[in-house]
Amino acid sequence: MRKNILNFIVTIILALILSQFLPWGSVMAASFITALLVSLKRSAVFFVPFLAIAILWMTHAFWLSNANDFILAKKIANLLPLGGNAYLLILVTGIIGGLSAGISGVFGKQCSQLLKKSR
Repeated sequence: MRKNILNFIVTIILALILSQFLPWGSVMAASFITALLVSLKRSAVFFVPFLAIAILWMTHAFWLSNANDFILAKKIANLLPLGGNAYLLILVTGIIGGLSAGISGVFGKQCSQLLKKSR
């Protein structure tokens, strides 16, 4: 349980730092690096980075959209088949970010196992 919380916090902090300098794909680098440093077991390898980045992205999207009364979010939600629902767009944003981070976390775990076997 401690490793899960540590991985969650480190993933968020590293993603925040990397996102200041790199594009949106930096969340994948953050979850990859934390999967190399903090080993998790079973399904936590996917779900901990997924939840960390999904919560980070949804919070950030809500914060940015709330500043302009969700005007842009509603327009983009109209372009997508979301019926103009800005909150649903924020949810989809979190899921997309979470999936990319979760898959990257699994890849990081696989790479760490490869490195351990080669030693």
